[in-house]
Amino acid sequence: MRNLFTALGKAFFRNFASWHDLVAFWGEIACSLALVVRNPKKLRWKNFFYYMDMCGASALGIVLLICFLMGITIAFQAAIQMRKFGTEIFVADLTGFSMLKEFGPLMVALIATGRAGSSFAAEIGSMKAEEEISALTTMGISPVRYLVVPKLLAMVIAMPALIVFGDIAGLAGGLAVGVGFLELTAETYISRTAEVLTPLTFLLGVLKGVFFGAMIALVGCWEGFRSSPDSQGVGRAATRAVVRSILLLIIIDTVITIIYSFWGY
Repeated sequence: MRNLFTALGKAFFRNFASWHDLVAFWGEIACSLALVVRNPKKLRWKNFFYYMDMCGASALGIVLLICFLMGITIAFQAAIQMRKFGTEIFVADLTGFSMLKEFGPLMVALIATGRAGSSFAAEIGSMKAEEEISALTTMGISPVRYLVVPKLLAMVIAMPALIVFGDIAGLAGGLAVGVGFLELTAETYISRTAEVLTPLTFLLGVLKGVFFGAMIALVGCWEGFRSSPDSQGVGRAATRAVVRSILLLIIIDTVITIIYSFWGY
């Protein structure tokens, strides 16, 4: 019985220390962002543009390909059912709403998790193993402002931009099915898509990218700071970053979708 209470006590204090570190991490991020807003020169612009390229431009090709194939898949599944009732034109409705509101943002976020989230965790974990983070602290440089803020801002900006391109690719996939499989004219399919999809539908999906991008960057950086200072610890940190980011992505997407539904969208 004594060993049980000892184990419970140790587990409680470990979790308490972890939550304390997490709150301190969030507080330092808030202070660093406020400092950057007041004085933009405090931001490492070179690092910011590097991460913008890594999270945005470098991921564009795979985003376009996967979203295009996702649009084809959704359209094919819809076309098989719609043909039974002679309502093939409604494939444009289903594909458009699915891509803009759900699958477009979610697929882009999953790609960013695998590429950027794991990279952030591995990068910071490697710096921790090499004691570079301790060196930054010794020199009076905030590791959070130096390492986290450029990644966070880059992801928050890059994610919505990637979602825009992903949505267009998904709609193009639906158009390919409509023209090639359902034998609809391109003009008919495009006019139906423009009729049912409003700019607000497009913007609500893009808005998800802001929350997804912030979460991916924060989880990746947090796991990097929590990693143990060895090669195995870096690998485990990258794995935890991906797994937890995917879980949180689904949770955040569900919550936002429910909120949109209550708003009537």
